[in-house]
Amino acid sequence: MSTTVRAAILFPVSLLLAAVAAGQAPALDWKAQESEILRHYRALVQIDSSNPPGNETAVVNYIKKVFDTEGVSSQILALDPGRANIVARIKGNGRKRPILIMAHTDVVGVQRDKWPVDPFGAIRKDGYIWGRGAVDDKDKLAANLMTMLLLKRSDAKLDRDVIFLAESGEEGTTAPGIEFMVNQHFDQIDAEYCLTEGGGATIRDGKVVAVTVSTTEKLPRRIRLVVNGTSGHGSVPRTDNALVHLSAAVNKIGTWETPLRLNDTTRTYFERLAGISAPEAAARYNGITNPQRTAAIQRYLAENEPMHYSMLRTSVVPTILKAGFRMNVIPSEAEATIDVRMAPGEDDKKFFDQMRQVIGDPAVKIERITDGERPATAPSRLDTEMFRALEAVSKRVYPGSVTLPTMLTGATDMAFLRAKGMQSYGIGAAATDADRTNYGAHSDVERLWESSLYSFVRFTWEAVTEVAGSK
Repeated sequence: MSTTVRAAILFPVSLLLAAVAAGQAPALDWKAQESEILRHYRALVQIDSSNPPGNETAVVNYIKKVFDTEGVSSQILALDPGRANIVARIKGNGRKRPILIMAHTDVVGVQRDKWPVDPFGAIRKDGYIWGRGAVDDKDKLAANLMTMLLLKRSDAKLDRDVIFLAESGEEGTTAPGIEFMVNQHFDQIDAEYCLTEGGGATIRDGKVVAVTVSTTEKLPRRIRLVVNGTSGHGSVPRTDNALVHLSAAVNKIGTWETPLRLNDTTRTYFERLAGISAPEAAARYNGITNPQRTAAIQRYLAENEPMHYSMLRTSVVPTILKAGFRMNVIPSEAEATIDVRMAPGEDDKKFFDQMRQVIGDPAVKIERITDGERPATAPSRLDTEMFRALEAVSKRVYPGSVTLPTMLTGATDMAFLRAKGMQSYGIGAAATDADRTNYGAHSDVERLWESSLYSFVRFTWEAVTEVAGSK
């Protein structure tokens, strides 16, 4: 580290010592931290860890070097040498169980012709940092890295160990990452609470109005519909035409409105969302379970707010069709891939039995695709010290905001931790709705407000110190 950066940290550390000892988030001079935060963040984004193939070890090596320089003990653990994970720990007094701060090091691939800048340049432009991984997930990685460094520099007095995990393979290849860590090294990451990706904050009219904290998520349960028929000349119609049977089945399940399912997370989410919404929208959110209004409300959400519609049920979405090779040949087989995302508590067997009834055609076979399935788990609780701390920190970092517990419609590696009993919560940086839609995770172009990066690092630091600091 440069002499300039070290000098910028000296004054804030004196404040850290007193405040952490009191079990409060330290009154840190965050302006003095910005240059180092940005330096680490940009360095991480500039490492191309696209999955496939991953190359996450390059990210791990960077983090390891930083930890070694600062005297933070860490260990590299790898199932695949090119796809390593790194664990570090700041020790507490052991009065309470640890807290795990986790982020994944891989990113999804890029189509370079879609980018106005180098996707791995971490370019500063128009107030943003542009780059693949800018919001998924290297902002979390940078925030967790800075939290560990500040804990070490302050010699923080902690009731809990703070464990850092940078894991590989979250983007669809979990074997070398979270599965390896949970199955073979769980003792090194075992904690009461985990903070990782999966939430965020919403900016409207230049102000953060809501902070989402994910406490549960849908479960991927992908399937194939397969139909076999008789092949033949396209000029001779056949009653067992595989395409005809498949098309009818896809239409039926694609338009099937599966039953409404609410849980503590989604119920609280819509109640609190109503409290910060315009009257017309608030009436919809409050009327979701009203028998006289629910059908119309759900139809409105399906057409205008599809994410909210998906949060209310197990979703069934056709994504891939395969059949035929010539225009004048009836194919003997047709196949559709269906992305099923099950709401927590949904019974797999009963649901697929119900799907067979909806299809109503014995010629259509349902085949499970089990690769990449995550375990079914109960939602993380809303009555824990960690969730209460996240609510309190949200109000401090983003005054006037409301905390919304939310259910992710996508999947994260928290499922593997919740299956082990760890109360896990997803957090994230602030963005506008437009930025989240057009420049968010997995978008053609990914970017993050530079100011949101600094606020998120502070948010992470305060959440960790509030729960882990000695009381």
